[in-house]
Amino acid sequence: MPAQPSRNSPADGLRADARHNRARILQAARAAYAAHGIDVPVTTIARRAGVGVATLYRRFPTRDALVAEAFTEQFQACAAVLDEALADPDPWRGFRSLVEKVCAMQARDRGFTAAFLARFPGLLDPGGERERAEEKLALLVRRAQEAGVLRPDFDASDVVLVLLANNGLAGADEAASLAASRRLTAYLLESFRAVPAADGARRDALPPPAPVELRQLHEGP
Repeated sequence: MPAQPSRNSPADGLRADARHNRARILQAARAAYAAHGIDVPVTTIARRAGVGVATLYRRFPTRDALVAEAFTEQFQACAAVLDEALADPDPWRGFRSLVEKVCAMQARDRGFTAAFLARFPGLLDPGGERERAEEKLALLVRRAQEAGVLRPDFDASDVVLVLLANNGLAGADEAASLAASRRLTAYLLESFRAVPAADGARRDALPPPAPVELRQLHEGP
């Protein structure tokens, strides 16, 4: 999860044209990372933004700095989703909303998981926010288990398994990716529930089937 935003924006103090270039670079970077992941060359982002590579590097001295800034909003959104889940008085609803919302964010953006889980943890998490987020996640899981709505053998690390499984659904077709993610998430959440079969509890209806085909296993996202 991301550190909280600083009081001063990196764009503060820049001339109007410099702020405009910076905004265009970030917009181009976000679009490129969402569609193709975070390995998009800097030259491609500069070309999409309509600026020279030298201009891009003046605003973002390293590629890591560009990735970190491009994903700031997503990481802040993740932190907010976790806080909202903990604030929900219904333990199951809070847990379910966290899984559904984060998986939806992931399905929309192919670069999200790489930035979040692997590539830039030190840069994106300078204040140790990830460790605090893990503590909050563990609290969310424990609260749901103590309420008897989440199976007792569920572990907080299982959320990472969910994200790894959901990651393969991110693709160029956002509507199809979201539909597939919603269906997979619904199946997984049903398996996480601690509802004895004997009590006759009604299962939640699954979202509609996603428009995916077997050939996509070979073609990839």
